[in-house]
Amino acid sequence: MARSLRVAVEYIQRVKSALRRNGYPSQKALATEVGFSLSTVKNFLSGKPVDYLYFVEISEKLGLDWQEIADKEPEAQPNHNSTIEETSPFVTGSPITHPRHFFGRQKELKRLFNLLKRHPLQNAAIIGKRRIGKTSLLHYLKNITTTPVEELRPNQKSDWLPNPENYKWIFVDFQDPRMASKERFLSYILENLGMKVPEGCDLDNFMDVVSDKLHHPTVILLDEIGVGLQRCPELDDEFWESLRSLATNQTGGNLAFVLATHESPIELAHHTGHSSPFFNIFGYTATLGALSEEEARELIASSPIPFAEEDVEWILQQSQCLPLLLQILCRECLFNLEDGETDDWREEGLRQIEPFAHLLSG
Repeated sequence: MARSLRVAVEYIQRVKSALRRNGYPSQKALATEVGFSLSTVKNFLSGKPVDYLYFVEISEKLGLDWQEIADKEPEAQPNHNSTIEETSPFVTGSPITHPRHFFGRQKELKRLFNLLKRHPLQNAAIIGKRRIGKTSLLHYLKNITTTPVEELRPNQKSDWLPNPENYKWIFVDFQDPRMASKERFLSYILENLGMKVPEGCDLDNFMDVVSDKLHHPTVILLDEIGVGLQRCPELDDEFWESLRSLATNQTGGNLAFVLATHESPIELAHHTGHSSPFFNIFGYTATLGALSEEEARELIASSPIPFAEEDVEWILQQSQCLPLLLQILCRECLFNLEDGETDDWREEGLRQIEPFAHLLSG
């Protein structure tokens, strides 16, 4: 018998649900009951190895058959390149990059992928307030169709494109100061397309290479384009007009742009002193707001420890189903359940969402 055991991946959710089902309000309460450290209990519940005797006793306390839930496979060596790690299910400080943690936007996704699955590929703009989830949606478009099904949630739709392996996705963040250089921007696009970067990569050379060699569907995702227009003088109207020409005339319908901005592309160009017709090619705009109640409930239900119904209703009411606020309030509720804190987590939750009150207005 191995000296340590861990919960098999397929039983982790069941084990976590057993915590409250057996009357333990928190992981700390279970640790106190069995007399083990809180870290041991956390390791058990998250599928990490614990001592054999600890594994058996905790299983029994939760009314589980330890032989059934134990991982039967030898422990694999850690893969430091793995795309799924033991992280909080609620992401609040940065864009969501792994599709498993992204919820909602089904209407927008359907429209966007409909624009991208037929020739010619068509351009789109994603519009919304700051911190509404525009960047996360761009990452989701880029990653969802090629993420292995076993890394997604059960029944999470990923078959948006008929032949996703044929697509090239290039994410450009204009908050990256390197993208302020025209030559660096053009080189970056060619590198991501797997094309040779010509010496002295100017617009003419770039246009020649792309128009001659781009034969597969390609989507360039432009994030924080307002920064590019306001702070990057090298990205002038000639630059934007060249990109428009590639998308509309030079690549046989294989190139599309999806940009994220807080206002319409035409208004943004006007406010920043640009007149390029590039900003007229975005025939579809997705304006992001709150999630539907059904989508918000799905996000809340992803907690590894189920929330009480009254907490679910309170979170829905206070967040107004806005994704960032949902994530923050769910995070605070989960912290409270995990650590058995006696403080009022709702009060802390309201304090944490206060800096983002602009999302609740208008």
